[in-house]
Amino acid sequence: MSAADAMNPAAPTPAGSAPLSPLIHLIDDDAAVRDSLALLIGTVGLRVQTWADPMAFIDGFDRQGIGAIVLDVRMPGISGLTVLDTLAAQGVDQPVIMLTGHGTVEMCRRAFKSGAAEFLEKPVNDEQLLEALQNAVRQHVRSRERHQADRRARERYAHLSEREREVLGLIVAGLTNKEIGRALDLSPRTVETHRANLFAKLEAESLAQLIRHYAALVETP
Repeated sequence: MSAADAMNPAAPTPAGSAPLSPLIHLIDDDAAVRDSLALLIGTVGLRVQTWADPMAFIDGFDRQGIGAIVLDVRMPGISGLTVLDTLAAQGVDQPVIMLTGHGTVEMCRRAFKSGAAEFLEKPVNDEQLLEALQNAVRQHVRSRERHQADRRARERYAHLSEREREVLGLIVAGLTNKEIGRALDLSPRTVETHRANLFAKLEAESLAQLIRHYAALVETP
């Protein structure tokens, strides 16, 4: 096992400590390639865990971590494209950058169709790979932030009363308080109370923020 292969991902961040840097998983059956690329990726402050066996990677990598995957296309036993398909089927959201020394248009097309973030040919250009990785990590961070925000929005929405949800739906539809009152047979003061309560429960600071974060929930049956 090479020195790079011995690298392990750091333990989960203890409470109160600084967050870990993103982790790049590098899967290639060539030890020399693993070592050289691991050193290259480390120069921009990204942690690297290398894998010689794609099946060991599939079985053992941390799906919850932030980062990206660098995956060789041609490996003995199982191809990188098959690994890519497996990751997609399992709902893995880390962006995947494919590397190949013998690329074809069809191989490239299939990789992108299966969800690859980038497809690069060996010998890979250092700057091109690093730029692709940094873009992939930024993409993953944004994706995780959106999913986390969506989850929090659903949790807040679940705490609304049935009447508050009705009021929210009419606010999103563009009705005024008076129109909402007529539609629900409520007094203007009662509509104001429901409106204030749902704004507080949803932690919305403005009407625009309310619509941006909760319109989709209202429209979902």
